[in-house]
Amino acid sequence: MSTDDPPTDPQLDPPVTPPDPPADPPDPLDAAHDALARARRSARRRGLRPGAPAGAGRRRAVGEAPRESRDDRDPHLVGAEIDRLVSTRGWDSDVQVGAVVGRWPAIVGEQVAANVEVVAFEGSVLTVRALSTAWATQMRLLTSTVLGRIETEVGVGVVTEIVVRSPGGPSWRKGPLSSGGRGPRDTYG
Repeated sequence: MSTDDPPTDPQLDPPVTPPDPPADPPDPLDAAHDALARARRSARRRGLRPGAPAGAGRRRAVGEAPRESRDDRDPHLVGAEIDRLVSTRGWDSDVQVGAVVGRWPAIVGEQVAANVEVVAFEGSVLTVRALSTAWATQMRLLTSTVLGRIETEVGVGVVTEIVVRSPGGPSWRKGPLSSGGRGPRDTYG
């Protein structure tokens, strides 16, 4: 002992003993459970429901519109994306033509579609050809009904007029090489 140290009284100061080592080391799962409990308490204070699926705790008020996503990376509906692609590429008229030609049996019915075929579609004029003169007459009578069905199936203004062609006569031209002239009248003359 040095001379600068104050005298110690053994009765006043108990002997210093080192602390006993803990019987069990701390369990890492207890620390995780404590952290999870703190996070749940914090979530409840903010109005969220712990354990619920994402977005379940953030409820909209009645009549409030859903929030629109401003991120282009979010998924979009396939139909909306196809419509956007068609309009940006300028395929609107081509798609409408394809819709009329593709839905022709649904628009006019199977029996009429079997006897009247679409020949051309230019602007808003649809040209069809019948297999017989009887079907050509029938199609002329059905023109206003078919125009109404096209408006409901495809859209307004896609087709404004239907031109019905009768079946063509036989072709007397045979092969790629043919001579000019008056045609079959020469033979019978």
